[in-house]
Amino acid sequence: MHQTFYLKLSLMGLLTLTQLLGCQSGVKPSSLTPTRCEQEGDFVWIEAGDYILGSDRQERDYAYRISAAAAAQQPDKRAKAEASLRQRGWFDGEPDRQVRSQPSVCLGKNLITNAEYQAFVKATGHRAPFISAGDYQKQGFLVHPYASVKPYLWQDQRFPSGKDQHPVVLVSYPDAQAFAQWRGQQDGQSYRLPTALEWEQAARGNDGRYFPWGNEWQADATNWANHGGLQTSEIATYPLSRSPARVEDMAGNVFEYTSTLTQQVIRQVVVMKGCSWDDSPGFCRAAYQHSRPQHSRHILFGFRLVKE
Repeated sequence: MHQTFYLKLSLMGLLTLTQLLGCQSGVKPSSLTPTRCEQEGDFVWIEAGDYILGSDRQERDYAYRISAAAAAQQPDKRAKAEASLRQRGWFDGEPDRQVRSQPSVCLGKNLITNAEYQAFVKATGHRAPFISAGDYQKQGFLVHPYASVKPYLWQDQRFPSGKDQHPVVLVSYPDAQAFAQWRGQQDGQSYRLPTALEWEQAARGNDGRYFPWGNEWQADATNWANHGGLQTSEIATYPLSRSPARVEDMAGNVFEYTSTLTQQVIRQVVVMKGCSWDDSPGFCRAAYQHSRPQHSRHILFGFRLVKE
């Protein structure tokens, strides 16, 4: 599981909910109506209202327990795994659980796919999803061997064979923004990345559930380290990972860039939500978040859009 390989923990970018609210200041309530949002079928209207965001001690303890249980079957090894996770403090910096009033948002039902991104690359000449071995190593985090990256590399503006409906990966935050701008030019709409709070609002529903399907971990509910073949899957493959608001892949498959930025040491980093095909259960809760540099490109990182 990828958390074994995290480096530079100072980059985790753990924010309080107050800081997150500050980071998303300037985001206006959607000017769309529910009908206009959903008329083409690829976006979902998330109602305005009071939502539970963040986590409490009980939820974080649960995250440590289920992650340790997934890592080790024997009780003594499981205890060591949990102690190691707690020592690293993976879930301790999550925003405190509280109720916040959130405006409505029109969120993409699905992650952006390779096929969608290919249309953008061919139309604009924008850089195709790729990273060299040298640049990959320089990133200094999530150290999968470069051999694991090669199956995801594009060649001559072509995505890997048979992966048209898989989420696009190996794209950066600026790449995602460029795609959003281009898509808006095609249909006269305005698109952007969701804020971290909007993403969590869509994932949790009105009852503040830990996972899209509820509060209890289900090993077959999504694409994670022990279920899914350790690779991306086609979008909307796992019905249980569909959120109460009908948004697909809100746990598992890939981490997602948000538009929420925070300052870490000498640079701004992007807050990321969701979890990936290489994660353990605790990371797949909607409350979990971490951050990465804006120019990161990795096989675990994808995105979806908001329509304004």
